[in-house]
Amino acid sequence: EAGVTAADHVMEVGPGLGSLTLAILETGATMTAVEIDPPLAERLPGTVAEFMPEATSRLTVVNRDALTVAPENVPDFSDDASFTLVANLPYNVATPILLTLLERFDNLGSFLVMVQKEVALRMIAKPGTKDYGALSVAVQYYTEPDIVLDVPPKSFLPAPAVTSSVIRCVLRDKPPVDVIDEKLFFRVVKAGFAQRRKTFSNTMKTTGLTRDRIEELLAKANIDGQRRGETFTLQEFADVANAWAALIK
Repeated sequence: EAGVTAADHVMEVGPGLGSLTLAILETGATMTAVEIDPPLAERLPGTVAEFMPEATSRLTVVNRDALTVAPENVPDFSDDASFTLVANLPYNVATPILLTLLERFDNLGSFLVMVQKEVALRMIAKPGTKDYGALSVAVQYYTEPDIVLDVPPKSFLPAPAVTSSVIRCVLRDKPPVDVIDEKLFFRVVKAGFAQRRKTFSNTMKTTGLTRDRIEELLAKANIDGQRRGETFTLQEFADVANAWAALIK
């Protein structure tokens, strides 16, 4: 489903014992595995050497927390060549890992990851639904997400208490909305979901803006501040952020 070929460079986060690593290397791809656990990172090259010795030269193992990964400390991904992320992400940190990689790597071309189903549903959620949140906005701003399949608990030993999903996200050539300042955009998004039961005007106070300034930028953006942030489209978040950017010029 990831469409990996011998011409591709792949990043895997959390390879563990290397089952997925071996499957990726079977395609002929070159890959870098990011593993936080030192014993597992040390063991992985030996596993590949045992089962697929001809592939050892195509594997680089980086013993690092994926939340600290950046182009400067993963040299294989520091140039402009596009790469693919394929991973069974650690469920407890799947969301921050994805957001970190999306923000830091301009050359991430696509990713196919397995996460908890509830996380996958949040990634594709639409405004006004219970699953819609800051993750939905960020993923849909950067990518076009699509759930490929669900994976039932019985597929694992031991069986977990949750259903998993494999989701594919293809990076957009450009975001679907025009934004003057991305940092301001994501500040507005974060504020919009900070207190879901409150109106957008009230949640915007978490940005440090005064009530008068909030009313000013909402009027400029033609936005009803009595709505809740969870009803806002990407375009409406962008309108507020762009109004803010214009006011502080």
